[in-house]
Amino acid sequence: MTATLDPQYRQPLMDRFLRYVKVDTGSDEASESSPTTEKQKDLSRMLAEELKELGCEDAEMNEWGYVFATVPENLPGDHPAAGKVPTIGLIAHVDTYFGTSGKDVKPQIIESYKGDDIRLNDEQVLKTEENPNLAKCVGHTVIHTDGSTLLGADDKAGVAEIMTAIAWLKDHPEFEHGPIRIAFTTDEEVGRGTEHFDVEAFGADYAYTLDGSDLGEIEDETFSADTANVTVVGHDVHPGYAKDKLVNALRVTAAIIEAIDERWLPETTEKREPYLHPYIASGDVTKVDLKVLVRAFSVEKLNEREDHLKEVIAKVGERFPKAKISVEFDESYRNMSYKIREDPKVLDYALEAVERLGVTPIRQAIRGGTDGARLSYMGLLTPNVWAGGQNFHSVREWVSLEWMGAAVLATLEILKVWVEKSE
Repeated sequence: MTATLDPQYRQPLMDRFLRYVKVDTGSDEASESSPTTEKQKDLSRMLAEELKELGCEDAEMNEWGYVFATVPENLPGDHPAAGKVPTIGLIAHVDTYFGTSGKDVKPQIIESYKGDDIRLNDEQVLKTEENPNLAKCVGHTVIHTDGSTLLGADDKAGVAEIMTAIAWLKDHPEFEHGPIRIAFTTDEEVGRGTEHFDVEAFGADYAYTLDGSDLGEIEDETFSADTANVTVVGHDVHPGYAKDKLVNALRVTAAIIEAIDERWLPETTEKREPYLHPYIASGDVTKVDLKVLVRAFSVEKLNEREDHLKEVIAKVGERFPKAKISVEFDESYRNMSYKIREDPKVLDYALEAVERLGVTPIRQAIRGGTDGARLSYMGLLTPNVWAGGQNFHSVREWVSLEWMGAAVLATLEILKVWVEKSE
């Protein structure tokens, strides 16, 4: 890796990250409010104030917890690209995954990682054989959890990187760039990160989320995603007198989960393989609500997985004829590649910027989704740039500070490429 952030910004980058991850910003999938948790605003307020300190006079947090700010174009009037550079958005999300605690995060720091297994606590170990990217980070500063919470690199690494890039720009007024818009969103982890995002008011022509993982990754594909909401209604009676009367919704739900083809689960799939993921079941003998994630890179494969779930439900219904089973599918987002391929320079310029840094660019399809997927369908093409985090949503989450620094440099280089291409 030849892209190395100046030591003057390396420590502030880490300091920002450590400060942000200690703010509990977990979102809540069961909440119907926006944001789903008020505590997300604690970090948003902090970021708005820090942006003002960095010279973004219009920085503010709105009622949804979103933070917006502007860095104006600084090209002189006689510059061949003056007034021609598209406005570029830089976006990250403040919330963390609802399924693993992000409260009382205690980041652990290894200043010069030696390449061995990392013991997080008596029960949790980061094993090199299970984390091959650790071998790529020998000599790096590695930040990891203490094994009791997630770290929050998803996506506070991206937040810290954008803030560091803005600080760098403030200190280097000679660096020529077009207009920049900044957005920090809430509720990305529950699929509602763009629910109140006004693309027109944001004013960017193209954008990038910093929400990826490995060094050099530029992601222009996401899953297409739906959520299946399965409702099972049974009939409860006293178990002592239940013969031929009791219909146990819990047993019916268990039968549905068990009948899903094992080959189509997230724990048995990889790369471009689609999956069905039963992830929440709540209820009792009388009624159970089951949620199943449906993921595939194409709409055709998405429909195939949904058809399989329907078949499973029909067969289970035959086994339990007195149960009432229904399913509805809610659209979450679609593969952003369908939109980005309509105007691929937003991807091409990012790949070129990474290559200029001496980093091998990796055009990647993410087995997940980002705010950029929805924004791309809302008219703002938004591929995803790596932020460095590993083992997202896990108590074994970790990140390389060097990979974070390289993401800062990539962000700056992307802005530079847009100026050059606009001349």
